[in-house]
Amino acid sequence: MDTQGARAEELAHRLRDVRQRIAIAGGADLLPITKFHPVEDVQALAGFGVGAVGENREQEARAKAEVLQGTPEIHMVGQVQSKKANSVARWAAAVHTVDSLKLVEGFERGATLAIARGDREGALPVLLQFSADGDPQRGGAVAEDIDALADAVAAADHLELRGLMTVPPLDADAAAVFAAGRKLLESISDRVLGAPVYSAGMSQDLEIAIAEGSTLVRVGTDIMGPRPVI
Repeated sequence: MDTQGARAEELAHRLRDVRQRIAIAGGADLLPITKFHPVEDVQALAGFGVGAVGENREQEARAKAEVLQGTPEIHMVGQVQSKKANSVARWAAAVHTVDSLKLVEGFERGATLAIARGDREGALPVLLQFSADGDPQRGGAVAEDIDALADAVAAADHLELRGLMTVPPLDADAAAVFAAGRKLLESISDRVLGAPVYSAGMSQDLEIAIAEGSTLVRVGTDIMGPRPVI
């Protein structure tokens, strides 16, 4: 078996294991996180029925998007500088990290331009990022700011509010953070388009997140393995 074939087999095995964990935990959608891994890995995942992956870095994600052409979709799950909002709005199928009014404005402007230029066919789906501790290094809006952000996205012409995302601080009670995020999502559900998406849980805590109501888990290492040595 060649190297690429062996890698595909490894990814298939890891993906089956994670999907089984999710099913046993109660079920949720899966977003593999593919940062630092080559586009060939993403293409292999598409062959195993993965319809979307998550990326953290704008430049890397944009390059992969140019190759993939929407199969699978790429979701932006990393922090976005407002000056990069125009670029992200061109290639992202969705953004999970909206945490400020400035970013709402940036993505609205970017999505409007992308649609006008023919780079997007429709509005940009976004999730609000909730921060349990307000740490600016990790991103996210504190609970008190979520309602105003939901209003701003709902009022935008070319954005669609789809739900909420959260990552518990390292020293936090993950279950408590996930429960708090779920309540926040319920409080803004009247402005969400479609079934509310609750993006919560990663490799180490996806079972806890699903128990607290997560509908989408983001799994990197347990599917992709260690980061490639550069």
